[in-house]
Amino acid sequence: QVTGYLDDCTCDVETIDAFNNYKLFPRLNELLESDYFRYYKVNLQKPCPFWDDNSHCGMRDCAVQPCPSDEVPDGIRSGSYKYSEEANNLAEECEEAKRLGAVDDSLSKETREAVLQWAQHDDSSDSFCEADDIHSPDAEYVDLLLNPERYTGYKGPDAWKIWNSIYEENCFKPQNVKRPLASGRGDDGGQTFYKWLKGVCVEKRAFYRLISGLHASINIHLSARYLLQDTWSEKKWGPNVTEFQQRFDEVLTRGEGPRRLKNLYFLYLIELRALSKVLPFFERPGFQLYTGNESQDAAVKHLLLEILHLAKSFPLHFDENSFFAGNKKEAAKLKEEFRLHFKNISRIMDCVGCFKCRLWGKLQTQGLGTALKILFSENLIEKIPESGPSYGFQLTRQEIVALFNAFGRVSTSVKELENFRNILKNMR
Repeated sequence: QVTGYLDDCTCDVETIDAFNNYKLFPRLNELLESDYFRYYKVNLQKPCPFWDDNSHCGMRDCAVQPCPSDEVPDGIRSGSYKYSEEANNLAEECEEAKRLGAVDDSLSKETREAVLQWAQHDDSSDSFCEADDIHSPDAEYVDLLLNPERYTGYKGPDAWKIWNSIYEENCFKPQNVKRPLASGRGDDGGQTFYKWLKGVCVEKRAFYRLISGLHASINIHLSARYLLQDTWSEKKWGPNVTEFQQRFDEVLTRGEGPRRLKNLYFLYLIELRALSKVLPFFERPGFQLYTGNESQDAAVKHLLLEILHLAKSFPLHFDENSFFAGNKKEAAKLKEEFRLHFKNISRIMDCVGCFKCRLWGKLQTQGLGTALKILFSENLIEKIPESGPSYGFQLTRQEIVALFNAFGRVSTSVKELENFRNILKNMR
């Protein structure tokens, strides 16, 4: 039911589907499996800055077992399975893994050494995100391929509190305007809310739609990689149509589901636009995706540039020139508000009780924050010299990994939608 044009854009759903599912998605997936993009440094130990919260998810799928198995690649398997300071042998590590919310951070010795060299390429600059201090002793590298985003059982009041805090306190919304489907508040089908949304400036409307799109994308991942079977011999993950319908079906969500999905497409366009704009930064001959394996690094850079050129070729890009285009002083004030609201959302991610959900929440908000930083740095990007350092505009390795992995998640959501459409068609 989600078809046609998107609000505030010249683009339609069908164009995005065809472009993403058949051209971009397969190449992007290949890129994200490379060493440079699969290791993300994150601090999952940061305390929640907004409320006292020790309630960690009690589901074991919030945790990840770091025990060896045939599925672990040789390079990683031969490395030390150092899981924590106290874990000296495998038996202890398996016990440690059962500690709730653990994340598998097993890295081989070679990878650790390469990773130390990546850090030398990092440099910080003005951003939309509260980035982790990657030099903190609590920050650890995580292999994203070993910790896929999927349904963990983390839901209910704790998860609701996170999203509620994001929407109610950070989306420029007045308290007296209730969100659609807000329980027990005499919901009017969202009429008051959408009247308010239509009346605000395009930037504030875009901010809400980006957050809603991110929320929709995460819900699609959880519905598409749902725990369908859990027996002692095997776990089976796959699409759960009922879960998907509860979140997005037009009738069950009283019209809200299709709007959420359109916001997902809006998020896709914004992140795609950022990729098309940042091409000059990556095209410089001196820019390296450094892991220490020269031939692999060159191949990965080649694939990366191919993806960015593909992004640039998209025919119906979002026109971000409508953003912050009014009175200069007002525009600067609004942009700063936008930045601070988004920064706050990135801090809320440290309140997520499920460590795996926290990992992906932090990565996706950092990725979107990096996309916004790119869109608001167009003048600086245009001035990047072909050789020598780029002082005006800089991306850290963290930002690069988050940017592409976050877009990978949104791209996956668009692809999964096609899957759900086909399943539902066959069910009729």
